[in-house]
Amino acid sequence: MDFYYSLAQIIGFHTLLGLSAYVVLLTGQVSFAQGGFFAIGAYVAGMLTVISGWHVIPAMLAAGSIAALAACLVGFPALRVRGLMLVVATLAFGEAVRLFFFNFDYQVEKGGSKGGPLGGEGFRQIRWFPEHGWTTFEVMLLVLIVVGLVIGALWWIDRSRLGSVLRAVGEDELAAQSVGIDLTAVKVTAMTIGGFIAGVGGALYAHYTTYIEHTNFTVLLAVFAIAYPILGGLQSVFGTIVAVIFVQGILVEGLRFLGDWRSLLFGALIVLVMNLRPKGLIDGAAARRVARLLRREGRHA
Repeated sequence: MDFYYSLAQIIGFHTLLGLSAYVVLLTGQVSFAQGGFFAIGAYVAGMLTVISGWHVIPAMLAAGSIAALAACLVGFPALRVRGLMLVVATLAFGEAVRLFFFNFDYQVEKGGSKGGPLGGEGFRQIRWFPEHGWTTFEVMLLVLIVVGLVIGALWWIDRSRLGSVLRAVGEDELAAQSVGIDLTAVKVTAMTIGGFIAGVGGALYAHYTTYIEHTNFTVLLAVFAIAYPILGGLQSVFGTIVAVIFVQGILVEGLRFLGDWRSLLFGALIVLVMNLRPKGLIDGAAARRVARLLRREGRHA
């Protein structure tokens, strides 16, 4: 069962990563910085539990907050540009974060041994879960609870005035601006929320793997973050979950026996799905059908 518990955790981390990009995409912005926020969350949470001896929950929240602050600071200058320039700017930020941790040494002696990030050799000793007797099932439960809370919060935002404002900016900036919406404030808010979600995801990821290094946070991670909500569709927050399960559960893990051929099949299937479902796996019609089904089940309950 441990394999399935680990798979559920991996799907959980990637769902958080995808949801962090989903919020930003609602405003029509394509950000490749989510991998950088994910890395910040991973390193900060690891340092807080290993060096400062924090409990993993406050460490996770602090990591999310620092990643959100970084996202807010990046958002102001980056969101002044659009399209390809924004892609380049956020891509550069993600790479800058990765290279920062490649050169970041902060070893502290504790209990007769040193702990902390050691540049290119990575950051070991992130063993809060095993040292406190958490089983794989309990860790999976924590990850799923966090994912559930984030999904619930985004589902609520989607139905609130904030959600309407985010989508209005994403659909037509000029129209949104003409009715008095502050574009910069909305985009930076979306970027900050996305940074917090990515930071929390990175914190959980670091404690799941117990070892992180700069190569865990390459451009590929940012590409996955963008691919999930685009593949799943922006009509509903649940589309990202469907896409993560499809990619990580079926394409990556389910086809592992194909070896290197899996990469070719992976690319072909992504192209196929994008052609057959250009608005994502969960488009507007599918979202309405799911909503009707949930309402019907609710009445019968």
